[in-house]
Amino acid sequence: MAAKVAEYRESLEKSLQDPKKPWTTWFALAEEKTGVKRLYLFLGILGFLALYLLFGYGAQLVCNTIGFLYPAYCSMKAIESPQKGDDTKWLTYWTVYALLSIVEYPSDILLHWFPFYWLVKAIFFTWCFWPTTNNGSILLYDKVIRPRFLKHQADVDDAISNIVGGASKLVAQKLLTGDQKDD
Repeated sequence: MAAKVAEYRESLEKSLQDPKKPWTTWFALAEEKTGVKRLYLFLGILGFLALYLLFGYGAQLVCNTIGFLYPAYCSMKAIESPQKGDDTKWLTYWTVYALLSIVEYPSDILLHWFPFYWLVKAIFFTWCFWPTTNNGSILLYDKVIRPRFLKHQADVDDAISNIVGGASKLVAQKLLTGDQKDD
């Protein structure tokens, strides 16, 4: 257990020092001004954020910003990069994010009664976009979403084709009927 904690700490410190990461400059400046190590600054911010998500006003906004801001930034970077793998990773995240939004909506009244809801949701979002190869969104997509998608894909495609075909016929019919009335 101690070895795993040391591994996480080392990984976190490496990430806080990585010049490619957008937050490195801010943590370097804060470390210089305060004399407090970046790791402790980060953990302090994390602790404050956790308490705010438990007791703060506007915790829903903070939680949803956590689930949106960094993933949106990384998604835009992925779009601009020539690699396909990062696009797939972020499309997977947004698929899970959208599914959570759909599932959460009808249960909104019940879920918000749980005292740690916003904190748990923020942790869930973080797990889903954590920068590892098998983060939460990839796991959920592979184990839950993908099997159901593959099982029902043909039926959904048929339904969409029928809807598009019916709509096209209706529009064509309306155009023909409308042209005859003008004559």
